[in-house]
Amino acid sequence: MKIAFVGQKGIPMKFGGVEKHVERLAVGLAKKGHKVFVYTRPWYTPASLKSFMGVKLISLKSIRTKNLDAISHTFRATFHAIRKKYDIIHYHGVGPSLLSWLPRVFCPKTKVIVTFHCIDRTHQKWGWFARLFLYLGELTAVTFAHDTITVSKILQMYCSEKYNANTIYVPNGIELPSKTPAKEIKSKYKLKKDGYILFLSRLVKHKGVHYLIDAYKQIKTDKKLVIAGGSAFTDKYVKQLKKQAGDDPNIIFTGTVRGGSALWRELYSNAYLMVHPSESEGLPIVVLEGMSFGLSVLGSDIQENMEAISGGFGFSFKNKDVTDLKDKLQYLLDCPDLVKKVGADARKHVDKNYNWKDIVNSVERVYEDVLVDHVHGKASANIKCINC
Repeated sequence: MKIAFVGQKGIPMKFGGVEKHVERLAVGLAKKGHKVFVYTRPWYTPASLKSFMGVKLISLKSIRTKNLDAISHTFRATFHAIRKKYDIIHYHGVGPSLLSWLPRVFCPKTKVIVTFHCIDRTHQKWGWFARLFLYLGELTAVTFAHDTITVSKILQMYCSEKYNANTIYVPNGIELPSKTPAKEIKSKYKLKKDGYILFLSRLVKHKGVHYLIDAYKQIKTDKKLVIAGGSAFTDKYVKQLKKQAGDDPNIIFTGTVRGGSALWRELYSNAYLMVHPSESEGLPIVVLEGMSFGLSVLGSDIQENMEAISGGFGFSFKNKDVTDLKDKLQYLLDCPDLVKKVGADARKHVDKNYNWKDIVNSVERVYEDVLVDHVHGKASANIKCINC
């Protein structure tokens, strides 16, 4: 098959859950012999990079502002893809899916797939105008695609209840990593094995790191708090966080940490505990990654986090509740044996249920099905679940 990916910033992944998802999926499909093309933005992936691990990269410029970056790039990528007559055009995210109707009109033989990663319109960084278009993106994601993939069962149910839409559940995934000792983090940040609590994500308000800083400042511990992530058009929020942390030497801001880098691997490998206080998610890859490194994860009790950690594979606190977060943090800091055991169980759990090899096979099957037989249409089918 000849497959194009549209909507992501680029690969190889520097930051971003969608970019990690696309990288693993594209590389996995290329290894299986498919011709895979990923559209990239030059500010994220150098235009000089033409291929990555068997995947062809097509660099197109975007209007790099918060509101226009994604849609302007998707517009250019869509019209480029239409001319190339791919077998599959796969849009990632509800924002980019706003343009998914164009291939249906101008190259009807090409099949269109959309992956619904998250209910983006709930994110606090967006104004009302952007939220309106993200809402319209949800409608197009479940209307114009030949098939729509959701990365969590919660999102699958959301699409069914809100839009009466049939979707296919294929989750985010991980590759079980090997752990590495503390070297760079020891010399650069004076961090040691089990000596810190880890938050790793973009510094955007809906990720909830401000709750974590408040809670951390109220607990008794000699462990440091590492906040690993950078701005995503959110410089004002980042300044607020650093002001909130004040001059506490035990709160460390690393800035953006490139996914898959030595620093990234060391931070995951040597943390005592990972905290993910997000207010809104799809199925957070960062939580699955933490679990894959054998970390216990303390997450807000939103449904998407609970889908990953429920069943004894993590811990939760009441969303947006600093007092509950503080109490749960203190409890886990006082119970190292429990933290270690749950982390070990979590590693086995994600290897069994969220392995990228299985996920690549599942998406490949979606492509094959939509190319071979789409006679009955989406509306008449029952909700499907691949790799449940």
